[in-house]
Amino acid sequence: MAEIVNLNRRRKQAVREAEARQAAANRDKFGRTKAERARDAEAEARRNALLDGVRQEPETLPRG
Repeated sequence: MAEIVNLNRRRKQAVREAEARQAAANRDKFGRTKAERARDAEAEARRNALLDGVRQEPETLPRG
């Protein structure tokens, strides 16, 4: 005999599985710990400070 299948239950299960796959992909793509974000922000601040330290202002030419 064939197995009786509740189509509504199967559809909902498929949606849950698709959402779980999407959540896993998002965790891989966007998921970073607070410590990782802080470390990256500190490194960015150091780079910006270094660049600001060697920045040269353009000289203004006298008019006339």
